[in-house]
Amino acid sequence: MINKALKLIRTFYDVSQSDLSARLGISNSYLSEIESGKKQPTMDILSRYSDQFEIPLSSILFFSENLDSPKPSDKLRLNVAKKIVSILEWNQTRNETTKKFSTKAKNF
Repeated sequence: MINKALKLIRTFYDVSQSDLSARLGISNSYLSEIESGKKQPTMDILSRYSDQFEIPLSSILFFSENLDSPKPSDKLRLNVAKKIVSILEWNQTRNETTKKFSTKAKNF
């Protein structure tokens, strides 16, 4: 789930993957693998994300699902994190739809 959160953070700020990878000092393909969930971000990468977008690292770590033995509070945290991600995804879709609509309206 952290991969979705990182991608949503990037897209919320309207930063391209190639631009962010350059800012973070990593390759574009590595960032793509992180955002697709193929690779896990290191604490160093998460810290750079935190600095880049001025988001507390603890807020980013909230979306981490690598738990050895989930406790009831961990399950609650993950459920809340999933809800937040779904809200962010809904907002992203809404923003994309609004952009498409406003572009079409300008062409009239």
